[in-house]
Amino acid sequence: MVSGSGADFEEFVAARGPRLLRMAWLLTGDAHLAEDLLQTALARVWPKWRRIAEDSPEAYLRRVLINTHASWWGRRWRGEVPHGELPEAAAATDAFAGVDLEQSLAAAVRALPARQRAVVVLRYFEDLSVEDTAAVLGCAPGTVKSQAAKALRSLRAVLRTPEAVGGGDPRA
Repeated sequence: MVSGSGADFEEFVAARGPRLLRMAWLLTGDAHLAEDLLQTALARVWPKWRRIAEDSPEAYLRRVLINTHASWWGRRWRGEVPHGELPEAAAATDAFAGVDLEQSLAAAVRALPARQRAVVVLRYFEDLSVEDTAAVLGCAPGTVKSQAAKALRSLRAVLRTPEAVGGGDPRA
């Protein structure tokens, strides 16, 4: 499938695009920014496609996604957005509790520092090993482990609060 031609690039994008878009969304938390991030990463990879196609193009593209997002992260304003009213309390039985939990998890992941977020996305959403994650991030496996431990500790603390899961019982 991968030999370095334009058609091979198109096949690669068609086959791996949805997964890479999901990774971009997990990094950005916004569908439109995720599309922009993936498009920018693909544009950066295209001129080098013949060189990287035979090696490991998906790992290379993951690294480009993370580096591009990190460069965007430093430039964009991420301040608070004030609201005039507090949200209503959740109903006792919520048919959308799973969606609430998913959104809470996504928000908690977006609140992590960029390096920890990259580790969480690669390790737990992309299901890469510690060694593969370290290779993508260009760091030691021990760094991946420590960043993952810090990220999981932060996520547990945030998601343990009743507000994080729509007012439910934090022990559930």
